[in-house]
Amino acid sequence: MPVVAALVGWFTNWLAIQMSFYPVQFVGLGPIGWQGVIPRKAEKMAHICIDRTLRRFGDLNEIYRQLEPEKIVLQIVSRVGPRMDEYIDEVMYELQPVLWDNLPLFVRNRIYRWGREQLPQRIESLVEDFGDDLNDLVDLKALLSHELESHPDLMNRIFQQAGSAELRSVITRGALIGGLLGAFVAPLWSHYPEPWLLPVAGLVVGFLTNWIAINLIFRPLRPRRILFWRVQGLFLRRQPEISDVWARLVAEELITVEKVADAMIDGRHGDRTRAIIQKHLRPLLDHSLVMKLTAQVTVGMTGYTDLKKAINQKAVLATHDVFSDPRFNHERAPVVAKALAEQMKALGPEEFQDILRPAFREEELQLMLVGGVLGLLAGALQFLVLNGLAG
Repeated sequence: MPVVAALVGWFTNWLAIQMSFYPVQFVGLGPIGWQGVIPRKAEKMAHICIDRTLRRFGDLNEIYRQLEPEKIVLQIVSRVGPRMDEYIDEVMYELQPVLWDNLPLFVRNRIYRWGREQLPQRIESLVEDFGDDLNDLVDLKALLSHELESHPDLMNRIFQQAGSAELRSVITRGALIGGLLGAFVAPLWSHYPEPWLLPVAGLVVGFLTNWIAINLIFRPLRPRRILFWRVQGLFLRRQPEISDVWARLVAEELITVEKVADAMIDGRHGDRTRAIIQKHLRPLLDHSLVMKLTAQVTVGMTGYTDLKKAINQKAVLATHDVFSDPRFNHERAPVVAKALAEQMKALGPEEFQDILRPAFREEELQLMLVGGVLGLLAGALQFLVLNGLAG
């Protein structure tokens, strides 16, 4: 009997964890069905995490400063500079292909040279301006919502990697707790072999093991000494390690330089981002009398306005190319991860629990009831087997 109870405890805890992660998408008919607790609550957890960490850190602008804007300037210049002539050619061939082909070579070379000379200064002021306004330009919650909607398994991977040791421990302890409860039921059954006893005992074992398992993850909040043991919630006890893994995965998968740049340009405040780009690129033409006169003589006043618009559009496309560089994203991710991890480690146990617990709090009763029903079925099966053997 203790062996069966241990198996019930092990299986119900294993099933509860599987139900926490899977299925990633809702499976069922109408309102009847199931979706993994964590994928269903992923957006809520991510928002709480970012709110907690940014509240302590300051804001997104502060994280941007940690990214070392001078390295962002170097990245842009190193990627755009060598292609400056190509970008100018593309703009001019789109607007005035015949005229550009027939323009004297020394004039074209002067335009190329002017663009290359002005680029570092323009980019430096542009990056500085972005750093001052990043918190207003990027809707971080919208970015997180979009990414988690596109990749519903992402929070699963974060939880599984961050808490793999704790999840294994919960399953193992389920077997131990089930075995102890079974050892308590065995003498009761020998004295009172009532038909209802084993199913009810199975219900209690299944329900209690799931309840204890969930509470082992989050309780007690602070370390307590019970006899010879120092006890604390499994996730809370490893807050520093879990913070490092969580922050690394968020920085590599959610808040990357590329995704933040895309959110700036294509997000809710994209028009404002484009206006900042335009403000900093306009001097490329307007601040050089030779360049301005050359452009106006060759393409006319209307063409000159179209030229500036085309340059702005080309700059936006170039920004996408620059920040999609995997190497640059890989290099900057540890900076974001370090900033997030430091703030997560500084959270008190209550705040740290609030990042993880919302995923389970609303579903705890359902998970425990599933464990109870499975335990009841196991108890009923055990009763039938024992009665068959007795017969």
